[in-house]
Amino acid sequence: MTGDGKLSAMLSLEQVRGFVVVAEEGNFRRAAERLQMTQPPLSRQIQKLERDIGVLLLDRTQRQVELTPAGEVFLAEARRLLALAEAAPSTARLVAAGRTGTVRIGFTATAGFGFLGRFLNQISRSLPEIELVLAEQVSAVQFEELSSGKLDLAFARPPFDRAEFDARLVHREPLVLALPEGHRLDAQTPLSLDELEGERLLVYAPGPARYFAELMTRTLAGISYDPADRLTQVHTMLALVAAGRGLALVPETASHLHPDGVRYRPLSGVREPAELYAVWRRHPANPALRRVIDLLESWPDS
Repeated sequence: MTGDGKLSAMLSLEQVRGFVVVAEEGNFRRAAERLQMTQPPLSRQIQKLERDIGVLLLDRTQRQVELTPAGEVFLAEARRLLALAEAAPSTARLVAAGRTGTVRIGFTATAGFGFLGRFLNQISRSLPEIELVLAEQVSAVQFEELSSGKLDLAFARPPFDRAEFDARLVHREPLVLALPEGHRLDAQTPLSLDELEGERLLVYAPGPARYFAELMTRTLAGISYDPADRLTQVHTMLALVAAGRGLALVPETASHLHPDGVRYRPLSGVREPAELYAVWRRHPANPALRRVIDLLESWPDS
């Protein structure tokens, strides 16, 4: 009954509270005494409530009042409504102070392998009343959803609009080579980039995986290789490495994944690491997000 927006607007908390007390007391006189009012105006309140709803809520006798079946259902909803009304002021104060609320967080797949889990655990320990809603997305989609307000915080790869967003570098890691077990380059020692000359390498799609596509191009400048496929997600790349489709340059945290038949080899001579940033809109309105950002600012550099 209370789910109807127009109906809810017609009801007053005074009416609802009066109905609950009458139902609990089973008597208008005792209910009026408990509410510190006289009986006639209480009776009029309940009559108006029934007219507004369009159903009879109470069976009245001279000495006792009983709930109708509709009244039984409405009583449960009425109590819930009163509880929400009583909690609303304190909840609003908590939200305004950032003590509770919701923070919607986007992240790339590789962020989930390392940094992200540790930071989410820290939020849960330090800010237990804040709800976290997570979405795994490529960086470009995260920036779109930050702009539209669908996300509060992104863990993404550059580049991004620094005029629109604030950001903090949260993680830096080297690239490693993923290769099939038994490949001629399968070894434990660091690999020189020159040894990739002529090899078949899986490449990143320049649109959705722009950051890694450009990082790979810069890393392999001067190396001639056979580009294969155009992929977006690192875990897909590793699956194709396992299938023998080619080798892949991936961030070191990807080595936390262990697909059957995939080995990882460190690279020597690679100067530019992969970087991960926390990104959010300038001047955020969400108080809970501001507290998460404060926690992030005190996070040790990775």
